[in-house]
Amino acid sequence: MSADFPPSLDVEMTGFIRGLQRQQVTDVKGVLSELTAGAVRLVPGAQHAGITVSAHGKVSTEAATGPLPAELDEIQDRYGMGPCVSAAKNENVVRVDDIEHDQRWPAYSRAAIARTPIRSVLSLALVSDSPGKSALNVYAEKPHAFDVGITETAVTYAAYTSMAWLLVRRDAQFHKAIESRDIIGQAKGMLMERFKIDAVQAFELLKRLSQSSNTPLAKVAAGLVEAERREASSETTRS
Repeated sequence: MSADFPPSLDVEMTGFIRGLQRQQVTDVKGVLSELTAGAVRLVPGAQHAGITVSAHGKVSTEAATGPLPAELDEIQDRYGMGPCVSAAKNENVVRVDDIEHDQRWPAYSRAAIARTPIRSVLSLALVSDSPGKSALNVYAEKPHAFDVGITETAVTYAAYTSMAWLLVRRDAQFHKAIESRDIIGQAKGMLMERFKIDAVQAFELLKRLSQSSNTPLAKVAAGLVEAERREASSETTRS
């Protein structure tokens, strides 16, 4: 274990992961915000942190501790280059000791120096089942903020971040699937009652509506249920 490795990191992150497993948390954005805040607290020298996603030629900020990570992601999106994009794309670790003297992404470096006080960057590829590729990034406003030992700590933290992201996305998808199933069931029941048809016919009708409008089945069902709710509410008001 490196001398820079905070002894509380494993304890804290193991507890965090177990909490996600117990509670089946579905707030993906909230969890990612907690993870970026944790990066600043647990990675020595880190002053800012963010999670970058590169997908379909666009670079976006999934979560951040403040405006600076998003500013740097916007620069990378504009120029199509930078440490976060490189780490995500190549699934590796990228360290920038001093942006002012780094020649790997000239346009990015010039803009970052002009627009932000950031000088050190550590970008670490994440494992995620979200669209595109992603990276955890930690930043410091002084050069040479992250040495080899700190990089090892950040790699460990990134592994926990990947695990947490996978867990919360899995739970969110599971709950969304249950909600979709429930709303489709409600829509089927409504159609069966209104048109005096059976469950199979109601589901086929929903599928035809979905296909003809090029709209997801669950969205069609939700629209029908909401329309029924508004109609019932309107009739109650009139009476």
